[in-house]
Amino acid sequence: MKPFIYFFVALGLIYGCANTQINKKLTGNNAMTTANDTVRIANDSLEYEILIIEPGFNTFLVSIARPEGYYTQNYLENKNRFLVTEYNQRVNQPFTFDPNLYPQQINYDNNVDYGYEVNYKLYNYFVFFSRQYNQRFSVPTRI
Repeated sequence: MKPFIYFFVALGLIYGCANTQINKKLTGNNAMTTANDTVRIANDSLEYEILIIEPGFNTFLVSIARPEGYYTQNYLENKNRFLVTEYNQRVNQPFTFDPNLYPQQINYDNNVDYGYEVNYKLYNYFVFFSRQYNQRFSVPTRI
């Protein structure tokens, strides 16, 4: 379950760093690297960094997930808002939901513009997570 921990620590970094520059939008300085099953989303000025280390996620992203640009940013932000809220509720219910699947909360601030790439990959992570671990959310995660 270490991959989940890395993912959520990285999301915590997003929240912590994004509060200092809430209105700053992503620029062309974004860098994305993939190695094995690690997906890294980072901004050169280190405003945020997300590491998604999950076996099979990179393969899912390039072969099964809808391509970037398929969804609008507004659509992804709305989905992520509800999915993160429900995920965080499950973290707080360790006797109902497996604490190995829900180790810690995701710090996702609805008032921060994380840009298209972050929202796209976060939403697709929820799609992957629900398919991989047979988890169902109240908001459908479809491809």
